Amino acid sequence: MSGVWQGRFAAKVAVVTGAAQGIGRAVALRLAAEGARVVLADRSELVHEVCAEAGEGAVAVIADLETYDGAAKVMAAAAERFGRLDIVINNVGGTIWAMPYGEYTPEQISKEISRSLFPTLWGCHAALPHLLASGGGAIVNVSSIATKGLMRVPYGAAKGGVNALTRNLAWEYAEQGIRVNAVATGGTEAPERRIPRGGEDRSAQEKIWYQTLIDQTVQASFMRRYGTLDEQVGAILFLASDEASYITGSVLPVGGGDQGGQ
Repeated sequence: MSGVWQGRFAAKVAVVTGAAQGIGRAVALRLAAEGARVVLADRSELVHEVCAEAGEGAVAVIADLETYDGAAKVMAAAAERFGRLDIVINNVGGTIWAMPYGEYTPEQISKEISRSLFPTLWGCHAALPHLLASGGGAIVNVSSIATKGLMRVPYGAAKGGVNALTRNLAWEYAEQGIRVNAVATGGTEAPERRIPRGGEDRSAQEKIWYQTLIDQTVQASFMRRYGTLDEQVGAILFLASDEASYITGSVLPVGGGDQGGQ
């Protein structure tokens, strides 16, 4: 783990959703290393392993963030355990399938929206009363540069919704001390997922479509590469920190120069 700022989040209470793997895991561990008390939320039991890595100031909550009840359970757990809530990182989401839009079934489209839009909608809504009770705070939504991209129209639409939510919510609650920003992540090198999003092996044609997605992501980056977990985490935690106290309603692309659908 690189770039740790000792004590930057001391006395802060943070929720990180989708904390069992990938960016969510890395964000949760960095927050803990920088002094935050962290609630790690995921529907996978793997989140307990990450919680153990995070140390004494961490709590794991199993919840389905695609439901409002799941989101409410997580935010309430933070308030009940630590007495307040200061930071929310809405990280749940991610492309499940990659294919031309006409190849998606209605069920697949619905699942993409449920995975990559509703957890953030529910998470923001469920967090608001706790943030207001704490006198304000910061929400960082993990979006994507895939609001302009190939082979994932439903996912791009979901993340476009996340961007709109971010801007509108920031405006509504700025005077009440709540900052709302998003990081539009680009392609990110991460360890292979222990629980694949699609849940099944790709066919030969699906592998070709997925390679199209990868090639487009690399070609659209000025740097012609994927980012690292640390590069994404650094941007997310900057927006969550007091260093970003005069930034709200922003969607920050972190894609090596690719601005996505800005």
